[in-house]
Amino acid sequence: MKYAITGATGKFAHAAITELLTTVPAKDLVLIARNTEKAKELYPDLEVRFGDYDDEASLVQALTGVDKLLFISSLPGGALPRIKQHENVIVAAKKAGVPYIAYTSFAHADQATSALADDHKATEKMLIDSGLDYSFLRNNWYLENEASNFTGNDFLEASNGQAVGWALEAEYAQGAAKVLQLETPKKIYEFSGPAHTYADMAQVLTKIFAKEIKPVPVSVSAYKKALTDAGLPEATIMIATLSQEVIVAGDLEHTARDLPDVLGHELTPFAEAIKQLSAH
Repeated sequence: MKYAITGATGKFAHAAITELLTTVPAKDLVLIARNTEKAKELYPDLEVRFGDYDDEASLVQALTGVDKLLFISSLPGGALPRIKQHENVIVAAKKAGVPYIAYTSFAHADQATSALADDHKATEKMLIDSGLDYSFLRNNWYLENEASNFTGNDFLEASNGQAVGWALEAEYAQGAAKVLQLETPKKIYEFSGPAHTYADMAQVLTKIFAKEIKPVPVSVSAYKKALTDAGLPEATIMIATLSQEVIVAGDLEHTARDLPDVLGHELTPFAEAIKQLSAH
């Protein structure tokens, strides 16, 4: 059985690779990366193949002989629209004869209203229409997305009280690696932690820093203006603002047990996970 992972130089891939190597022989793992030099530096003992989401032909070559693919979604804002990049991966996988794809999608993608879900909805449809076997790994939010709040100070938020199924990125990635190895995986996994709010987050931070820390509710537009006034990079402002829009839309409030069930153990508790991240 030959396993492959796209985007092999990223953090999500690293956690998935580490998990896979606990049970999969190194010879059976293929890493697909645009920056092959970096991938080889990170993983000198693993097979690295060049594959660029912008280049379908490179992906066909990279995926030849692969039985199971962990397809990590690309980041928006590239030279090529993300949906076209994803189409390239799926078309290439079909041409290369890959039987199964596990795709990192968006929480409850079929119901989500946020614009951030649109590319994932379209990718899911392409996978369904492709005729390939697949699993959708519908990830809720990474707790790491909130790391800027873990400084010991009050923090802005524009959630309107909506809850989020935060969990650590590594646990989502470990779940993906587990699904990849299942003989009969489900078509859809809703991966998340238990639902928490920014008020819950502030209570945890109050205990960690031994002083009262409060979330400061604002509108999404006010949130964006505050980041702009602080002089943050435009890309950071865009991602952070979109994150708040997703939360206020309620797209992340519905949680499930799929992730701990796949992992075979409970997730890192919310307070402990925040403590880990606030220490960095």
